[in-house]
Amino acid sequence: MTATAPFGPLDFQLVLLRRMADFHPELVEEARRGLGVSTAAMREANRRWQAMVRSPKGRGTLNRYRSVLGEPESRQGRRIGDLECEALLWPVPLWPDLRFEVMAAARGGSVWNEWLVRAPGAAGPDLHTATDLRPWSCTVDEAARAFAPASPLPGSAPTRWGLSLTLPGGEIRTAEFCWGLFQRLV
Repeated sequence: MTATAPFGPLDFQLVLLRRMADFHPELVEEARRGLGVSTAAMREANRRWQAMVRSPKGRGTLNRYRSVLGEPESRQGRRIGDLECEALLWPVPLWPDLRFEVMAAARGGSVWNEWLVRAPGAAGPDLHTATDLRPWSCTVDEAARAFAPASPLPGSAPTRWGLSLTLPGGEIRTAEFCWGLFQRLV
């Protein structure tokens, strides 16, 4: 992997990991080693991604994902309130039971959400208590369903989400997610 090589799916996984390192550096280190990539290569992938995102000559969010990840594995039309949109899903080899989902407006392709979700047909985790919420164990949607009522909260940075959860017994706690994957309960 060099700065002149095309930016591809492996590089993108490193970008996902880089943001998660703020929460769980030990898990990120294990995953990075499993991918056979150096720390320097992970930093370089993140630098290149940030340059693409901030480029005044950028391709646009949806086209950037297509150029990096290829054509989506699947597309699903969705309606959320009055908004007609399309969910585009790409496999993420590091997490085989997850997909990277980009939600784009049906007209014009404006992207309004991008995160990890459970792959269609993949079994999600059994979530019943706070101890079931382990790092990287579930997605935003899975936690919200398991610990209803739940309410979205602003994240502490881009690519981060918060979720107010109701645990058994009625205790309200905040779950933090990065790229849609559970990181910690605060």
